[in-house]
Amino acid sequence: MAMELDSPKPEELFRAAENGDAALFASLSEEALARARTLRNEDGRSLLHVAASSGRPQVVDVLSKADPSVSGVNATDEEGWAPLHSAVSIGNAEIVDILLDRGADVNLANNGGRTALHYAASKGWVKIAETLISHGAKINKKDKVGCTPLHRAASTGKPELCELLIEEGAEVDATDRAGQTPLMHAVICQNKQVALLLIRHGADVDIEDKEGYTVLGRASHDFRPSLIDAAKAMLEG
Repeated sequence: MAMELDSPKPEELFRAAENGDAALFASLSEEALARARTLRNEDGRSLLHVAASSGRPQVVDVLSKADPSVSGVNATDEEGWAPLHSAVSIGNAEIVDILLDRGADVNLANNGGRTALHYAASKGWVKIAETLISHGAKINKKDKVGCTPLHRAASTGKPELCELLIEEGAEVDATDRAGQTPLMHAVICQNKQVALLLIRHGADVDIEDKEGYTVLGRASHDFRPSLIDAAKAMLEG
């Protein structure tokens, strides 16, 4: 009977991870817990992935209490996502802290070339971004399309995150594979506050992308005057 209690079925374990049933995992023997860590669902996701993406810190805590080579803290699913990517994406700072303390690779990139900082940037999670940077996250790491975290924050309209990244050494005029800068992304996505912030930080309005467009060429008719005024103010300043 004890053996049965100690051996829940895989589907029960995945359900427990998703629902945050930490007591179930805490009740497992070390041997059963070791077996549980090797389980994967149809998407190649582990119990730790599921707990992290479901925002279950207590379960993450139990599952990640092992050497990183055993805990699967840096194991990736079919799309190259590690538990840290998921925790950052949903904005769960507690889980991010646990995973980093347990050996999560802060610069691990998924199949799209994106690191945890790319997701913190695009979602605007300032405190989490600060944590990742304090653990050595690369500020100017480019994903598969050449976007840095600053590109991501600019395109989603996250001024506070842009400010943080620039303070930490982000290249304001980094270009993606289309030759576009974070300022171009901000302009194309109509993120006026971010665009003006980037210009104040010295973003170049004259860079041409691979199609030959500058920032002003990419700007909508009603957006252009404020960009020109901001650029003039920088030159006069």
